[in-house]
Amino acid sequence: MKKYIEKVNTLLESLPYIKEFYGKTIVIKYGGHAMVDDSLQKSFARDVVLLKLVGMNPVIVHGGGPQINDLLNQIGKKSDFVDGMRITDAETMNVVEMVLTGKINKDIVNNINLIGGKAVGLSGKDGRLISAEKMYHIGKNNEKIDIGQVGSVKSINPAVLETLDRDRFIPVIAPIGVDDEGVTYNINADLAAGKIAEALKAEKLMLLTDVEGVLIEEKLVSTLKVKKVQSQIEKGHITGGMIPKVNCCCDAVTGGVGKAHIIDGRVEHAVLLEIFTQAGIGTEIVGE
Repeated sequence: MKKYIEKVNTLLESLPYIKEFYGKTIVIKYGGHAMVDDSLQKSFARDVVLLKLVGMNPVIVHGGGPQINDLLNQIGKKSDFVDGMRITDAETMNVVEMVLTGKINKDIVNNINLIGGKAVGLSGKDGRLISAEKMYHIGKNNEKIDIGQVGSVKSINPAVLETLDRDRFIPVIAPIGVDDEGVTYNINADLAAGKIAEALKAEKLMLLTDVEGVLIEEKLVSTLKVKKVQSQIEKGHITGGMIPKVNCCCDAVTGGVGKAHIIDGRVEHAVLLEIFTQAGIGTEIVGE
């Protein structure tokens, strides 16, 4: 009997968090190791279904860089990069769209539905969810470099997501956008998730990564205020690929999202640990 009482007490510990976030929207950028490890895929699906069943509204935006690389290699297509950004010609864009919307998106949807959830796969083209515009890379001498069909988010139309939420579906979104002329663009999944979180006035934006969180002088920072981020970048404490992630989080929080979190997707049930425990995991980025 004692072990069952302990289980009940554990469940009761989550009650304040369920009450606090009931009816709230949680936007989760799903990527990294959590997307390719089979056990972590199932763990993530269970986490998302549980959030929905206790009354929260999870919205998933996923990446797929490694899978895109694999298919491009298989067809003998070489990728060129500028400061880590893939130059995306029309042929590469076709591969990107096929992998993101045709393979990865449907695998995520299937995993969630097998657990007992109701997931629906979308791209930014559906319902004109993501209106995009061409993005140029700015070089060291401030010259504009054309990197092909890589886009930024011009606007988000949340109507389709609100309709799905009313019918208790879980949206799973591939970060593909389209411009006013009908041209398709590949959009960074972190940036797409951030803009979707802003449009939905989400309570939380969560970026799953392959690191613990934000490390400053080799120590994990549990909380970081928006106004402190730029100084940490200027001091060289936040570097490399973490810079666009923290900037994405800052933009989201400034744009009305309650909190943004950068968490380690390699940890089993990372999403639940962040939401249902006092300490959480990773780094939260907050306003004042």
